[in-house]
Amino acid sequence: MIIKYMSLTPEQFNKIALKDDLKDFATRDELNQKFDSVLSAVDAVMHKLDNIEHSFVSNMAAHDRFEQRISNIEVHLGLNPYTVNIKK
Repeated sequence: MIIKYMSLTPEQFNKIALKDDLKDFATRDELNQKFDSVLSAVDAVMHKLDNIEHSFVSNMAAHDRFEQRISNIEVHLGLNPYTVNIKK
């Protein structure tokens, strides 16, 4: 049975984190709180995006209705919508 030991240089040994070195890191509760605030911000952005998308769909529907009404008026008046009448 051959046992190999990992040898560390003094510089590598001094870089190993000790318990005292880790006390300044965020705790799980602190990370959860920050993560919750990030998720709240993302939820707010998604809500605004949903409102914008709803407005866009509403505007497109109104545009289609107006386009149909204009087309009906042009037919009723006997206008050709693809010609431009310029009076001098």
